[in-house]
Amino acid sequence: MQSSVWLGFAVFAGLLLASCGGSRTKDVQLYLEEPFPEKLSQWHLFVKVRASLQPNARVIPYDLNTPLFSDYARKHRFVWMPSGASAQYRQEGTFEFPVGTILVKSFAFPAEANAGEEKLIETRLLVHARAGWVALPYVWNERQSEATLQLVPDPVRVHWTDSAGRTRDFSYVMPNTNECQECHDNNKVLLPIGPKARNLNRNYEYSAGVENQLAHWTKIGYLRGAPTPEAAPRAAKWDDAAGETLAGRARAYLDNNCAHCHQPGGTAGYTGVDFRLTNAGSETLGVCKPPNSAGNMGHLQYDVVPGRPEESILLYRMESTAPKVMMPQIGRDVVHEEGVALVRQWISLLRGDPCRSSSINRVEKR
Repeated sequence: MQSSVWLGFAVFAGLLLASCGGSRTKDVQLYLEEPFPEKLSQWHLFVKVRASLQPNARVIPYDLNTPLFSDYARKHRFVWMPSGASAQYRQEGTFEFPVGTILVKSFAFPAEANAGEEKLIETRLLVHARAGWVALPYVWNERQSEATLQLVPDPVRVHWTDSAGRTRDFSYVMPNTNECQECHDNNKVLLPIGPKARNLNRNYEYSAGVENQLAHWTKIGYLRGAPTPEAAPRAAKWDDAAGETLAGRARAYLDNNCAHCHQPGGTAGYTGVDFRLTNAGSETLGVCKPPNSAGNMGHLQYDVVPGRPEESILLYRMESTAPKVMMPQIGRDVVHEEGVALVRQWISLLRGDPCRSSSINRVEKR
C-alpha cells in the first residue's frame, strides 16, 4: 500500500473481537484513499460488538432531533475527527468537516433470541478522504463478530416484534454505494446530510452527564465558530406532540426525510419542490403544484392540497411501497405509519384554497 494512504499519526483504540479477549488498545493509521479496509474492525472504531457498539477514545456518539426513517431500524451515530482538527460551524447546511473525519451510522433491530439486545445489520461509514467524501457500507455477519465491506449488499431478512406486539417481517434492503449518491449528492458532490446545527441542537446523555451536543462538540474541540445553543437554529422532534407544534414537527420530518433530494442541487431539485425547513414558500413546498415527475400518481393532480390529504400526491407516495411511486425511493421498504399520520394531520390543517383557482395561498403554520 502506498504511503499516501496513511495519515501519519496515531488515532484511537481498536475493535476487539470476542476471540481476542482483553481490553488493550492499539494505535492505528487512518485510510484516506483506496483501497479501504475490507473489515470494519480495521478502522478500530469500537471496543466491543455484542448488544451495543462501544466507541473508542474520541469516537463521539450523537443523535438528531428528527432522524431519517429507515424501516424502524434503530440507529447509532458516531463521529471521529483527527487530533487537532475541527468542523467549521454553519448556521444552515452541513458543517464543514476536516479531511479525515469519519461519520458512522449503525443500523440494528431487536434480537429475536435475546430480549433487550439488538442485532446489527449494517454499519455505514462516510469518510472524508483526500479526494472527497466516500460512502462505505459494512454488513454484519450472523455471529455479530465482524462486518465486511460490501459495495452491493444483498437484502437481509428481518423479523422482530415491536413494542405494540406487532410482528415485523420483511426484507431489509441496503443501498449500494452508487445509490448512496442519490441522497448524498448535491450539485454532483457527495456530502453528509444529518450533521446540521438544527439537527444537532439538542441534549445528549454522555457518560459524564447530559449536555447540549453543540456545546459538547465545541468543548472537546470538534466544532469551532458555534454560537450558544440558544442562538443556534433547532429543528423540532417529530414525535414530541406535547412539546412541539404540529407544523414544526411535520416540517422537521419532511426536512430530514425528503429535503436531501428535494432542494436546489439535490437529485430531485428539478421538480421545483424544496422541503428544507428553511423554505417558507408555499408553492415550492408543493402546495397546489402539479407534479413533473414520472410514475402513476393515482390520477392525483397536486403535490399538496390544503385540507385534503387524500388528494395530495405527497401522502400518496409516502403510503406506497411500489417502485417508481414510493418516496423516498430508496432507504425504506415499509411504510412509516407514524410519519404518515403526522403529515396527514399537517395537510388536513393547512389553510388555503384547495387548488381550484390559479391563486396560490401562503401556507400558514399552526
